[in-house]
Amino acid sequence: MNGNQESGDGENLERQGGAGTVTVTGTGWAEAAPDLMLVSIGVECRAASVEASYSGAGEALAAVIAVFRSAGVASADTRTTGLTVRADLVWREGEGQQVAGYVAGSTLSIRLRDLASASGTISEAVRAGGNDARLNGLQLTLSDDSAVREQARAAAWQDALRAAAQFAALASATLGPVVSVTEHNPAQGPVPLAGIQRASAVESLAIEPGESRVETAVTVVWELHA
Repeated sequence: MNGNQESGDGENLERQGGAGTVTVTGTGWAEAAPDLMLVSIGVECRAASVEASYSGAGEALAAVIAVFRSAGVASADTRTTGLTVRADLVWREGEGQQVAGYVAGSTLSIRLRDLASASGTISEAVRAGGNDARLNGLQLTLSDDSAVREQARAAAWQDALRAAAQFAALASATLGPVVSVTEHNPAQGPVPLAGIQRASAVESLAIEPGESRVETAVTVVWELHA
């Protein structure tokens, strides 16, 4: 893990008589190697009837799930996130839209905790699903970011403190006690890997974990002493 910081913003200096306050927003971040992979994988089966498409999708999905089960993925780390059945419509000259068949699909959200074997497991799962398999996307993240977030907070605090001390000096004052502290967590998500749609693309899939970044910001109000 390592921490760093970025320049702060949102500074505000107020003085009334011999006292006042200074308000500064500091930002900081820290990084650590991810230990969790989130996988979105599913199946989509086309057939002449609703029953056939639904049955085909169910068989393909069962084959995909079986691979993850054999790899030791717990049921708590496997969740169905979508199930659809729709008509497959085509446009025919002089006839308009016609039903050419039906499409059934389902999507799974999988959490893989063994990154070393993740690539092979995903390849086997997509292969098991055959041409009906769809690999929608992969994301690398931290299962617990509390320690990294503490480093990010410390970096953000130091960023705010440096700016506040500079403003106090420019105002010929010194920093007094802290009046208030507010944390702001920027919107962020796991580090994404490119989405892959077809099974043929998974054969050469290589996973480079890199590092996941946690960012935060703190707004701190200090008293100013003349």
